Order: sequence, then C-alpha cells, then structure tokens
Amino acid sequence: MSLERNRVKAQIRLAVPEDAAPIASVLHEAFKEYRSCYTPAGFAATTPPSEEILNRLKEGPLWVAVYDDAVVGTISAVAKDKDLYIRGMGIVPGARGQRIGECLLQHVERFAEERGFQRLFLSTTPFLHPAICLYEKFGFRRTSEGPHHLFGTPLFTMEKTGGVFETAAPITESEVESVNSIGSEGGC
Repeated sequence: MSLERNRVKAQIRLAVPEDAAPIASVLHEAFKEYRSCYTPAGFAATTPPSEEILNRLKEGPLWVAVYDDAVVGTISAVAKDKDLYIRGMGIVPGARGQRIGECLLQHVERFAEERGFQRLFLSTTPFLHPAICLYEKFGFRRTSEGPHHLFGTPLFTMEKTGGVFETAAPITESEVESVNSIGSEGGC
C-alpha cells in the first residue's frame, strides 16, 4: 500500500470491536522490522492479539486510520487520574510519511483537552527514532519516570503537560482529504 506523499487521505475514526483483528495486524506490521530489538515477551506485549485489543476497547478510546477501506494506523489512550496514557500507536510501513501519526496524535490531544486532562504520557523504546521525533515535535519530553523496561526491552517515558495540547503545527486543509464527521471522528 502506498499513499501519495505528504497528503493525508486516511480517515480517523473511533475503533469498533470489528476492528480488533485489523488493529492487531497493524501493530504487528508496524513493529515487525524492530522485532530483533525487542525481547520475545516485549514484542508480544507491543503487538497484542485481537483478544487483547478487544480488552483495550473497554479501557479507553482507540482510534484507527482508514485508507481505501483498510486500517493503516492506530492509537489508544487510557485515563490515569488526571493524566492520559497513550499506547499502541502504529502505522503500517506503506502508510508512513503521510502525517497519519500526526493526525492520530491530534485526535488524542483533542480528546484530552475536551476532557480536561492535565498531562499526556507514553512509553517508547530508544530504537523507535521516527516515533520519538514525532513525539518531540508534538512537545513531548523525556522524563526519568518508569517503567524502564518492558519484559527486558528498554523503555523510557515521555510526557506533555499543561492541559493545552495541540502545539504541533496543525495539518492544513490543503493537506487533508477526509469526510466530514461528528465528534471524535473524521480527518485532522
């Protein structure tokens, strides 16, 4: 799958139970090139099966990016008191570089801002350089907070505080081709 360079054509919407298997597939495809950097248990936790995705749907919102009727990206969030934990973000290799990750993060930030969360945080591995750059672009900063490993795979935490999110340059209308939507769905 190849998307036109620098143009977001994916629709972002809230996931439904029928998306569990495609989400599991996206996460596996997104991380399989890094498999050798993970411990077996760390990779399994990063690429959960569809049954675990169904559990995540009960824990908090999960969004998907859909292009040409296929799920090509995903992200989820879980409330932790006044904080919002971001997890399970992945984009299939053929859809990378299309600003889909930015769209997904913008949806999470809107969700957080609408609900008054004061901090966003996530855990990532030091070898996911493109993801780390994206998080930094969005104003996330590395902290000393744990966890520091996922079943033996190194991790570090990044956070964004302040309650006013969406500090990354917004995607302009000319870069977005999406359908109109209501609430947490639609393009960026």
